[in-house]
Amino acid sequence: MRFLIYFISFLFFHPLSAHSALEDIPDAVKSKISTPDIEATSWLVVDFETGWVLAGKNTDQRIEPASLTKLMTSYLVFDALRNNEIAMEDMVHISKKAWKTGGSRMFIRVDTQVSVLDLVQGLIVQSGNDAGVALAEHISGSEQGFASRMNLMAAELGMTNTNFTNSSGIPEDNHYSTAEDMTLLSMALIRKFPELYRYYSQSEFTYNGITQQNRNILLGRDPTVDGIKTGYTKNAGYCLIGTALRDGIRLLATVTGSSGTTTRADQVQSLLQYGYGAYEGLIAYQPGAEIKSLPLWFGETSQASIGVQKKLGIIFPRGKSDKLSATLELPESLEAPIAAGTPVGYIQVKYDQQPIYRTSLQVNQSYAEGPWHKRILDAIKKLIY
Repeated sequence: MRFLIYFISFLFFHPLSAHSALEDIPDAVKSKISTPDIEATSWLVVDFETGWVLAGKNTDQRIEPASLTKLMTSYLVFDALRNNEIAMEDMVHISKKAWKTGGSRMFIRVDTQVSVLDLVQGLIVQSGNDAGVALAEHISGSEQGFASRMNLMAAELGMTNTNFTNSSGIPEDNHYSTAEDMTLLSMALIRKFPELYRYYSQSEFTYNGITQQNRNILLGRDPTVDGIKTGYTKNAGYCLIGTALRDGIRLLATVTGSSGTTTRADQVQSLLQYGYGAYEGLIAYQPGAEIKSLPLWFGETSQASIGVQKKLGIIFPRGKSDKLSATLELPESLEAPIAAGTPVGYIQVKYDQQPIYRTSLQVNQSYAEGPWHKRILDAIKKLIY
C-alpha cells in the first residue's frame, strides 16, 4: 500500500526517464488489446522509462537509416557542447564538400561562416545534409573522422547492429542500423540532453532567406508530441520516430519503410494511441527521495537514507494499479564511511505477485566517520547486539 501511495504522489509531477536498453514487456503486464496493423518494413512502440517494447515487428532487421542518422550527429554535437569542445556561438567555415552535399539542405554557402546554433537548427529542423557535414568537419576535422566517433558512441550506447559511414544519412555501402537501435539512440538523446532536445520540437527554421518546415507533421497535429526525426531515401522508404509525453508517461514509436509522409505519421500516431490506450504508468520514486533508512554504524549520524539512482516508474495494463506491489532487498545495517551512490540493494516490483522489474538501491548522500568516541561506542554496541 505504501508503495502505491508513493506511486500516486509522484504521478503528475515528474516525467519518466529512460532505461539503458530495450527488452520485451514482461508477459505478466502485457496488454491483451490488439496492436494496430502497420504496413512497414519494421516498427515498434516503446515505454521510455522501462525500455519495454510494448509491440513491434522486425525490430532488429537491418535498414538504411537515411536522415535518422542525424540523431547520432546531433547527439555528438550536443555532447561536444556539453563538454565545452564547441560553443553555439562558434563560427564554422563552410567547406566545398559541405556546400556541395546533395539531398535535403539548409543552403549554406561555400567559404562563409555559419554559427553552430544555425547549423544545429538546420540539421534538426530542416534535416540539412550540408549542415551535418559542416558540423562533422568542425568537430572532428573530417566527416570520416566524425563517422568513427559516431560508431564509438553507437557501441557505447549498445547499438549492436549499427554502422555509420557519414553524418547525414546519404546512402552508402556499410551504412546501416535497425529500428531498435535508432529507438535506443533517441531515448539516450532525450535522457542525456533535455535542454537541447527542445530543438526537435521546433516547427520551422529560416536560413539564407529560406524558411523550411519541420518534416515531422505530428508536431502540428498533437500538442503532446515533441519530436523526434524523419528520414527518407528510395531504399529506406519513409521513416519516422515520434515521441509524446502524456500525464508523465513518455512513449516512442518508430516506423521504417513506410509508403509516404502522411502514412508514416498516421502509423506512428496509431502506435502512440495504442500505447496510451492499452497502458498507464506510475512513478514510484525520484532520485534522492528516501525509500527507507538503514542503521548506520561508526558514522556521525545513526541512520543512512536509501533511494534510487534514477526515477523509478512502471507501466501496466490500464486500470490495474491494484495489482502492483514491491519488496526491498537490503542489508540490516551499513557502516561509515560510505559514499553517496554506493549500491546497497535492490527494489523488486511485482505485478499480480509476479516479479516484473528490479533495479538497484543506493545511499542517497555521503556519510563520514563519526568522532572516535562514537566509533568506540558503536563497536561495543555491535558486539552486544
